[in-house]
Amino acid sequence: MSVLLIEAFYGGSHKQLIDLLQENVKDCVTYSLPAKKWHWRARTAALYFMQAVPHSVTYRVLLTSSVLNLAELTALRPDLAGLKKVLYFHENQLVYPVRKSQERDFQYGYNQVLSCLVADVVVFNSAFNMESFLTSIPTFMKLIPDHRPKDLEKLIRPKCQVLYFPIKFPDVRRFLPEHKLNFYKRRLDFEERRYPGLSGSFSGSKHCTGTELPTDNSTSDLTPEPREKVCTTEQEALNPPEPPLETGRADEAAIPHHADDKQQPSLEPGGTGVPEQRCVGPATQQRPLHIVWPHRWEHDKDPEVFFKTLLKLKERGLSFQVSVLGETFTDVPDIFAEARKDLDGYVSHWGYIPSKDDYLKALCEADVVVSTARHEFFGVAMIEAVYCGCYPLCPNALVYPEIFSAEYLYSTPEQLFKRLQDFCRRPDRARGYHAKVDTDQFSWAALCKKFRSLLAAEAREDL
Repeated sequence: MSVLLIEAFYGGSHKQLIDLLQENVKDCVTYSLPAKKWHWRARTAALYFMQAVPHSVTYRVLLTSSVLNLAELTALRPDLAGLKKVLYFHENQLVYPVRKSQERDFQYGYNQVLSCLVADVVVFNSAFNMESFLTSIPTFMKLIPDHRPKDLEKLIRPKCQVLYFPIKFPDVRRFLPEHKLNFYKRRLDFEERRYPGLSGSFSGSKHCTGTELPTDNSTSDLTPEPREKVCTTEQEALNPPEPPLETGRADEAAIPHHADDKQQPSLEPGGTGVPEQRCVGPATQQRPLHIVWPHRWEHDKDPEVFFKTLLKLKERGLSFQVSVLGETFTDVPDIFAEARKDLDGYVSHWGYIPSKDDYLKALCEADVVVSTARHEFFGVAMIEAVYCGCYPLCPNALVYPEIFSAEYLYSTPEQLFKRLQDFCRRPDRARGYHAKVDTDQFSWAALCKKFRSLLAAEAREDL
């Protein structure tokens, strides 16, 4: 095995990336620890992997996430120090939100800076993640009382690149309601033409979890590319021009986007094209708006703002259904139990869905996906929901302006309320149009060549 994948927190997006690479990149072997007790993983994982990873002369490349202290591991295992060391940042601890400033533990951010200094390539899942980390280093180092290191950003930046988190989008046609289905079929056909023959996987990969130690001892900057332009004939095939729905007045002054309905956005696989109208029948129009919130049940996702907004909609007598999805961990904020009680009668689904198919089905049934996050460096859940035909509403902050255009962003909780109020009054506003987000650019098909180059012993110059 020439590619060594080490993941100290094997869960969520960390697990998704490791699984995807192991399935689709040749000659990988993985060692991981379960996604529990994050703080202890960050503190002690290097010592565990010192013993867990067997010595081998076949390793050429090491990829790990920034949870692991790479400096400690390479000091404890000098044989790994000579590999091409790739560090992937799903998040960064320099700007990760804490509830009180005094709660921030200096050690976690310090570990990530040390890891960057010993890595050969440092990869971030978004430009926001990269810039927020690099530009925060000088201020972060001022927390040291004296004898502070200097110019660390200048040492680390040349190693850095942005490579979006790759998502292997499944075929969700069997879950889609009729008003989403026709467009999805055209998009799928288009993607197969755009990225032909890139979904094959390799055999011979191996994954060792942290449940026991193994007994077998054998064994050029890349930045996000601009969206490809699609020729006129392709545009017309995917987005046949049709007149917009007659939607009438719905508190236009309260909506911070769209001067009129003709500017409603579209989902355009090449990033270009004309708006696509969904065929929404009378029965579909009469159903209440279905809102989905598919995020971790933690304070950094700001569930308080989301639930306060829904309760305000309820107080106005507006009809809606809500699905609150996402993983839960040891400490679940009290607001979830309170909101479940207050929203009784409005809930379509409540709680984590372990089955991926059932989760995708829930997304396909929803109309609008909402983020209220105070922390987001990429946002897989939002992109998956858009892929499943949901209209996104996101804060005008963090990574969101990098991925979503202005019509999907709100700046205040009041703006979020007014957008949802409008959609509750006229659900066809959300159901009738496809979001103009090029999800294809985040697909494994689009990104696989860059990841395979990244995990090659020598990077290819043509990528």
